Amino acid sequence: MITVSKLLPQGQGLAAPLVRRASTVELDWDVRQKSRFAATDSLGRELGVFLPRGTLVRGGDVLVAEDGSLIRVIAAPQAVLRITACAQHGSPFDLTRAAYHLGNRHVPIELKPDHLKIEPDHVLADMLRAMHLTVVEAQEAFEPEGGAYSAGGHGHDHRHAHAHDHGHAHEHAHEHPHDHEHGPDCDHDHGDSHGHAHKHAH
Repeated sequence: MITVSKLLPQGQGLAAPLVRRASTVELDWDVRQKSRFAATDSLGRELGVFLPRGTLVRGGDVLVAEDGSLIRVIAAPQAVLRITACAQHGSPFDLTRAAYHLGNRHVPIELKPDHLKIEPDHVLADMLRAMHLTVVEAQEAFEPEGGAYSAGGHGHDHRHAHAHDHGHAHEHAHEHPHDHEHGPDCDHDHGDSHGHAHKHAH
């Protein structure tokens, strides 16, 4: 077995001819989201892959074996649900709503301009059809969004979200008098308490 402990995202830094000559390994999403797995490349070599925890392997990435040889990763076709807006009654916005509801359930989703992809789940399929979306089974490569699933990506996203939320709260505090002035229908007591809260905050 050949040990692999290095990954070059999308073959970064490698000359194209080197990547083209590399052996290949086809992996589905279930395997590619693991940092430790065994696989067999196109030359029949047994690979033992040991990557840093939280690493996601994408189609087009290049693995570097202990002997220096390169193995190009191909995202294997697998069973997926392909979600599109209803051609007769829907609109592209329906896909945004679907992505929101799926995201709330922490479902891995591949986002495309005109469709979404998720792993097969009949409960989710029924929910999406009830939202007037078209859901069909397909055999395709699956490359879901990675930010929420990789350890490194999550750390970055968390810091960004914290900074953004902080900034938003700051802006909201300053804009509050403006909101109050333009909200004559606002309950008086509610508004009054906001006013006091705002003064105390300053």
